[in-house]
Amino acid sequence: MTIRIFVTGGTFDKEYNELTGELFFKETHLPEMLQRSRSTLDVTVRTLMMIDSLNMTDEDRELIAHQCRAAGDDKIIITHGTDTMSVTARVLAEKVPGKTIVLTGAMIPYKFGSSDGFFNLGGALAFAQMLPPGVYVAMNGRYFTWDNVRKNRQTGQFEELL
Repeated sequence: MTIRIFVTGGTFDKEYNELTGELFFKETHLPEMLQRSRSTLDVTVRTLMMIDSLNMTDEDRELIAHQCRAAGDDKIIITHGTDTMSVTARVLAEKVPGKTIVLTGAMIPYKFGSSDGFFNLGGALAFAQMLPPGVYVAMNGRYFTWDNVRKNRQTGQFEELL
C-alpha cells in the first residue's frame, strides 16, 4: 500500500527569516520529516503548491480535488494550512469519492523545532492506513470527519462542532 502525500503549504512548511521576522515558503519539509521519523511506509510526496491557506482559491481547491481523483493511490494525506482546512475538506468530500483522504497541518512551523507538525503528520499517516474511505482532518492526536470539525481560534486546537 502506497500513501500519496500532497503538499499545499500552510504553516507546516513555512520558513522564518531571522533578519526581517517574516515567514515565507521555500520548499517542503516532508522528505526530511519522514526521514527523521524513520518511517518505513511506502509514500510518494508531491508538492502541488506552497501557499498560506488564507490565500487558497476555488481553483486551487479544484486542483487538489483533481489530483486526488487522478492519483492511483486510495490513501491520501494533504498537508494544508489550518485556517481553511475544513473548507478544502468539504470540497474533497463532494468531489472525490471512494478514497481515504486525511488533511493535516501545524500551528507552529516545522523549522521552529517545537512544531506540532511532526506529531500531526504521524497521526495522519496512521489514520490514513486505518480509516475507511472518506475525508478527515487529523490534528492534535485526533481525527475528525470533514463535516464535524472546526478550528477553535481561542485554544489553537481542532474540535468537533457543537
